[in-house]
Amino acid sequence: MFSFTGELVKFNLFPKSEALHCIKMLMFDFFHHNIEMACALLDNCGRFLYRSQDSHHRTKIYLDVMMRKKSALHLENRYTTMIENAFYYSNPPEVQQMARKVRPPMHEYIRKLLYKDLSKTTTEKVLRQLRKLKWDDPEIAFYATKCLIAVWNLRYNSIHCSSNLLAGLAPYYEHVAIQVVDGVLEDIRLGMEVNHPKFNQRRVSCAKYLGELYNYRLVESSVIFKTLYSFITFGVSYDDNTPSPLDPPEHLFRVRLTCVILETCGQYFDKGSSKKKLDCFLLYFQKYYLYKKMNPIYNDDRPFPIDVKNLFQDTMETIRPKTKLIKDHEEALKAIEDLEKEVKPKLASVLTLLDTDMTDEGNNSEPDDGLCTIQESEENDELSQSLSQLEMDDSGTSQEDGLRQYSQDIEAQYADESNEDYMSESAGEDFDPEVNVITGASKNIKCQEDDDFLSAFDKMMADNIQARSQESLKVPQMDIAVPTQAKNKNKYNYDEPKEEKASIEFMLMTRRGNKQQVRFI
Repeated sequence: MFSFTGELVKFNLFPKSEALHCIKMLMFDFFHHNIEMACALLDNCGRFLYRSQDSHHRTKIYLDVMMRKKSALHLENRYTTMIENAFYYSNPPEVQQMARKVRPPMHEYIRKLLYKDLSKTTTEKVLRQLRKLKWDDPEIAFYATKCLIAVWNLRYNSIHCSSNLLAGLAPYYEHVAIQVVDGVLEDIRLGMEVNHPKFNQRRVSCAKYLGELYNYRLVESSVIFKTLYSFITFGVSYDDNTPSPLDPPEHLFRVRLTCVILETCGQYFDKGSSKKKLDCFLLYFQKYYLYKKMNPIYNDDRPFPIDVKNLFQDTMETIRPKTKLIKDHEEALKAIEDLEKEVKPKLASVLTLLDTDMTDEGNNSEPDDGLCTIQESEENDELSQSLSQLEMDDSGTSQEDGLRQYSQDIEAQYADESNEDYMSESAGEDFDPEVNVITGASKNIKCQEDDDFLSAFDKMMADNIQARSQESLKVPQMDIAVPTQAKNKNKYNYDEPKEEKASIEFMLMTRRGNKQQVRFI
């Protein structure tokens, strides 16, 4: 009843003075149902009465009386809460308004494009607008790159659109793509070091973004695997007596981050060396997950979170549906031990050769304090990739043969590069005709594989020629036989007198199935 009366007051269908008189009468006997009725009336029209000029003074007095009665009387907690809600609804405390950050118009436009307009259907339009920005201006370029990194400001379902947008910008502004990838990786590492719950949504968005960057070929698989291994190794302690502050036993957020990346791009690691790398990682990931699950802090009173368990199972079923999950932590340790026994002998032979080569080079070269040129670092990356391929190779070739072949390729590459550098540096000089320029071209060294290839190729050519010689060639008949009835009708009779004909008869032959039909025209 009083709620309806309050609504009538706001529409000026009930006088304000009568509403204030009702509140005054309820104040005389301020107990039980009178408190409920007064609070109901104030909850509906108290703010309106307090802000109206003609009723402000009386409403303020009645509110002060109501608060003094609350303090003087010993009321139940329920009534106390009702009185406080009615008072603060009618006269809310003054709160300092947050100052809105003023940005330049260009910054507002960039934020509008990326955080409001970007969607699956508007990606091309936003890309065209971003390409029109003044990327030569350091301020605009810095702010646009910063907004591209801050993917947590986007809707979660639009993160793949941001990756698509960056893939479209990369061919024109390669440095922008590099800076965005570096920023995302740095933010992921910072989230592991800080480990505060207020950054959880930000960390999930960055993990999703990194997976989408791999889907759009902006990062390599090695970056994905390094990030995945950092989730289960950085600041992780498997000793119950000395928990790590970066990853306490009750924190399960790294499991969620790992599952987000695997759900985003894990389905593409299904063949070749990437498949073997992911299979190896899943063993270590199951070990980390089972260690968290088997921790003593989880018991009957505090069970392991069911949502994390379901997320882990769904992720494993998505990327490896036929793989049997490990049940306990001891079984995971046994599987990892078997894997290391299988891989370590291969690594030992390769690393021994590498250590020998590095020692020889270290004795013949000056120390460079760990610095090297970009070209040398790229060559080292190629060497590491070749060694990793050699490690995962299951073919019959030995590791020493593969390493020797790789050394020959590197020597040939150095010879070609040195020759090109020499020619480019001396292009503007006058050569003496009597001087002979010695080039460093690689020599062709015959080996058993070349002879095997040539013999197999000759055998294939001989079999092909013999098979072609036995084929019977049928020449198609292009001439069409004239039907008999057409021959008899067109047969010329020499005994009949010649007559001039006004028209010439033609014959049209058609076929229906296997029967020929002739029509004279």
